[in-house]
Amino acid sequence: AEEFGDWLDTVRGDTEVIVSEHRPVPLFQHVLAGRRMYDLFEEGEGQKKAVNPDLTRLARMEAQRPSYQDRRRGRAMREADRERERRQRSRVWTPSRPEVIERLDAEGLLPAITFIFSRAACEAAVQQCLYAGLRLNDDEARGRVRALVEERTASIPTEDLHVLGYYEWLEGLERGIAAHHAGMLPTFKEVVEELFVRGLVKAVFATETLALGINMPARSVVLEKLVKWNGEQHADITPGEYTQLTGRAGRRGIDVEGHAVVLWQRGSSPEHLAGLAGTRTYPLRSSFKPSYNMAVNLVEQFGRHRSRELLETSFAQFQADKSVVGISRQVQRNEEGLEGYKESMTCHLGDFDEYARLRRELKDRETELARQGANQRRAEAATALEKLKPGDVIHVPTGKYAGLALVLDPGLPAGRSNGHRGFEQHDGPRPLVLTAERQVKRLASMDFPVPVEALDRMRIPKSFNPRSPQSRRDLASALRTKAGHIPPERARKKRSQAADDREIARLRTEIRAHPCHGCDEREDHARWAERYHRLLRDTSQLERRIEGRTNTIARTFDRIVALLTELDYLRADEVTEHGKRLARLYGELDLLASECLRAGVWEGLAPAELAACVSALVYEARVGDDAMAPKVPTGAAKAALGEMVRIWGRLDALEEDFRITQSEGVGQREPDLGFAWAAYMWASGKGLDEVLREAEMPAGDFVRWCKQVIDVLGQISAAAPSREGSTVAKTARKAVDLLLRGVVAYSSVG
Repeated sequence: AEEFGDWLDTVRGDTEVIVSEHRPVPLFQHVLAGRRMYDLFEEGEGQKKAVNPDLTRLARMEAQRPSYQDRRRGRAMREADRERERRQRSRVWTPSRPEVIERLDAEGLLPAITFIFSRAACEAAVQQCLYAGLRLNDDEARGRVRALVEERTASIPTEDLHVLGYYEWLEGLERGIAAHHAGMLPTFKEVVEELFVRGLVKAVFATETLALGINMPARSVVLEKLVKWNGEQHADITPGEYTQLTGRAGRRGIDVEGHAVVLWQRGSSPEHLAGLAGTRTYPLRSSFKPSYNMAVNLVEQFGRHRSRELLETSFAQFQADKSVVGISRQVQRNEEGLEGYKESMTCHLGDFDEYARLRRELKDRETELARQGANQRRAEAATALEKLKPGDVIHVPTGKYAGLALVLDPGLPAGRSNGHRGFEQHDGPRPLVLTAERQVKRLASMDFPVPVEALDRMRIPKSFNPRSPQSRRDLASALRTKAGHIPPERARKKRSQAADDREIARLRTEIRAHPCHGCDEREDHARWAERYHRLLRDTSQLERRIEGRTNTIARTFDRIVALLTELDYLRADEVTEHGKRLARLYGELDLLASECLRAGVWEGLAPAELAACVSALVYEARVGDDAMAPKVPTGAAKAALGEMVRIWGRLDALEEDFRITQSEGVGQREPDLGFAWAAYMWASGKGLDEVLREAEMPAGDFVRWCKQVIDVLGQISAAAPSREGSTVAKTARKAVDLLLRGVVAYSSVG
C-alpha cells in the first residue's frame, strides 16, 4: 500500500496512505492433528504472537520418529520404543475428510469451506463424505434444497442432467455437502453458492478460485495442504494466498469469530505456518503490459508522443525504476571489489591481464568448437526425427525414458503436420511415444543427442487411447514382443574439431611464449584474474539490467508501434483502416485475428467451421506431455486453421525481429487447436453427451470456452471488413446463434 501511495504521490500529488489491520470478525488459527485441535498461537496480549509450544513439541517428536526405511534396515526396537511410537502416531495422524467435517460439526464450526487444490480431489471429497454416511441437513432442510435445485435447473433437458451428474450432485446438496470448482457447470456453481449463503449447504470442498471475487463467507476455512501445483511444479502457497483463502472465515454480522484450520501433514512446520498466518504486508506487483490493441487505441486518442508519456507514468514503470536503486548499489560494491582483484593479479614478469585474456580466448574457442559439434549433432538428430512416422519403433538413446519406444505422433513443427497442439516451430520435432514400460510421454530434442532411425514398424489400433491403462498395457506388451530382440545402436565416436583448429594452435603458442607463463605464482595470479573477470562480467550484466529496466514499458510500446507501422496499422500518429479494425479486437491473439480478417482466411466458411477456427484464438489446453495431437475438422476448416498457423508463424518471426518477447507477457502466443473439434461439433448441433465425451472436458470448462468463442465471434462480426462479397460478419453472427444453445445458453456465467 505504501509503494502504491508513493506512485500516486508522483502522478497525482500529495497522497496520504491509511493502513488498517483491524478485522471486524477476529480470526483464530488452528492445526488439526489426529483427534486434537491445537491453537497455532499461544494466548497473549503482545503484538508478537508465539507459536504454541505443544505444536513445536509435536513436530519435534515426529522428526525423531524412525522412518520406514530405518525399520527395514533391521533395527531392533525395544517394546518401550514401539509403545512410544504407537502413542505418537495416534496423536499426529491426518484425519480423513469425513472426520474433519464431523469434528467441525461437533465443535459448532460449520459452515466450512475446505480448500483443495485439485478439481478431481474436490469431487472425490464429496463422494468420500457420502460414502461415510454424513448428513448435515434434517428432512426440512433437504426439502428446501430439492425445491430450490429443481427450480434453478428446470430449463435443463433431462438427457443433459444425466450427462452432468445431476442426481449425484443433488444427493450431496440434500445432505449439505458440495464441491465448487471451475470445471462445474456455471448454473451448478451458482446453486451451490446460493445454498451455502442460505445455510442449506454446510460443507463445501473448493479450489482456490472460490477465494476470488465470490461473496461466500463461512464460519471456518480448512486447508488440507500448504502446497499447490502452480503449473510447473509443486510450490508452497504464499502469505498473500494464505490470507486470501483464510479471509473467507468469519461472517460479518453472523459470527463473532472466524476459524482457520490447517490439517497436520507429515513434515509440517508450525513455524512456517505461523509465518504465513502472521504476515500482514504483501508486495503489490503490476501485471500491466502494452498490447497491440492498446497501442492503436492510445495512438488514435492521444497520439504517439503523449501515449508514450502516459505509459512512462504507469505503476509498472514506477516499480521497475524503483528496483534499479538496489542494483545500482550492488554495481558500486562490485567496482570496489574489482580494484582489489586487479591489484592481487599483478605479475612482475609482464601484463598478466593480457596473459589471462589469451587463456580465456583459448577456453572460449574450445567451448565454441564443442558447441558447434553439439549443434551439428542436434541438427542431424532433428532431421532424423522429422522422418519418423506413427508406428515406428525406435530406441531412445538417453534421458528418463531411454529404451525401446513406439512413435504415436511425430510432433512435427508447424506447417509439416499438426504436431503437438499444432505449433512446435522453434524446438524441433517432439514425438509422442509409448515406452516398453507403458508410459506415454512427449519427448524433447534433448532426449535425442544423436540421430535416431526406425528399427521396425507396428500397427497402432484405431481404438488406442493413451489415457487408458489397459490400452497402454496391451500396446506396450506388443511392442516388447515385436522389438524386444533389437539391440540398441551404439554412438560412433568422432575426432575432436579442436585437434585440427588453427586458432587453437595459435593461442597455445602465444600462451607458452608469454613472459607470465613462466611465473612461479602463475596459477595464483590466474585465480585472481578469473575472479576479476567473473566479477567484471557480473557487473556488466547488472548495468545492462539497469538499462533494461529504465523506461521498459515505453520501450516495449515503441517496439509494438514499430511493428504495427511495418504492417501498415499505423502511419506516424495516424491509425489506418487496418488499425481501426485492430482497435475493435480484444484478446491475447488480437493481431493474429486482425491479420486473418485482412487476408480473408475465414471467407466462405460455414458457421460451424468459423467457430472451430475462432476457438484457436481463445483456447489454452490444460494438458501434460502425454497429449495426442488435437482432432480438427476436415475440409475448409482444416485449410483455414493451417493458414492461421502460417500467419502466426510470420507474426512470431516478425516479433522476434522487433524484439517483442512472449516471456515479457507481450506478443502473440501459439494458437491452440484443442477446442476446434468440440466447437465444431456443438455448432453443428451435436448433443452434449457426445461433445463432452469427444472433448474429454468437464461441462464447466466447455461452457466457459464456448462463451469466450462467442465473445470473439461478436468482436469479429463488428470488425470484419464491409467490402462487397465478404461473408465473415454474417457467418460470425450465425455461429454465435448456433453456439448459444443448451447448457451454453442457460448458463448465465461463463
